[in-house]
Amino acid sequence: MSDQASGFNDKAARPDQEGHRDRLRARFKSAGPSALPDYELLELLLFSALPRQDTKPIAKDLLRRFRSLSGVLGAKPERLKEVPGVGDKVTDLLKVVDAVLVRSAKEEINERTPLDSWSKVTDYLGIAMQHAEVEQFRILFLDKRNGLIADEVQQTGTVDHTPVYPREVIRRALELSATALILVHNHPSGDATPSRADIQMTRQIADIAKPLGVEVHDHIVVGRGHTVSFRGLQLL
Repeated sequence: MSDQASGFNDKAARPDQEGHRDRLRARFKSAGPSALPDYELLELLLFSALPRQDTKPIAKDLLRRFRSLSGVLGAKPERLKEVPGVGDKVTDLLKVVDAVLVRSAKEEINERTPLDSWSKVTDYLGIAMQHAEVEQFRILFLDKRNGLIADEVQQTGTVDHTPVYPREVIRRALELSATALILVHNHPSGDATPSRADIQMTRQIADIAKPLGVEVHDHIVVGRGHTVSFRGLQLL
């Protein structure tokens, strides 16, 4: 089934369906988003993509499949379309919302010194990376005041490995005149515990960077719904 599911999109919405939508909108306006469970918030969002279709079962199916609102928004379009009733209109809407969330979160760290707003940094990294299906290695390049110069995904790998080349990391830092780095990668398994290879690679980068005046402030591992800091674990 797709956005153009037979029956619903060819006819005007039923009165009871319109009544449900009106009541849901009214409850959202009067009581706020906290009064609605996740599936009802997702229903509200889907109204604009599916104006004549019952969105409740689709919202519930999406949450069942992807486990959370962030999981729904972060899922790839081809996987979203595995859910009955989801087609291009729904996937386009969900990916636009996801892009808006990622960009707004990134603006929060662009406007601040990252080390003075650490929760904003980890919030952004979680939104951007926690639902990626393969590992990504990302670097936040900082200036001498710890302001953000650049945010770049350096490598993309497999479900459990990303190749990282320490000398390429340092070369890029010098190109950008960065004096500090925050290294980041995700674990698609959801477990953010650093591996022995993660620790070895991080120390190798730090050892090469230090004589060149570049400090590795931290290495953040992004899991599903949480992050782990090398600095917090005293691994740096």
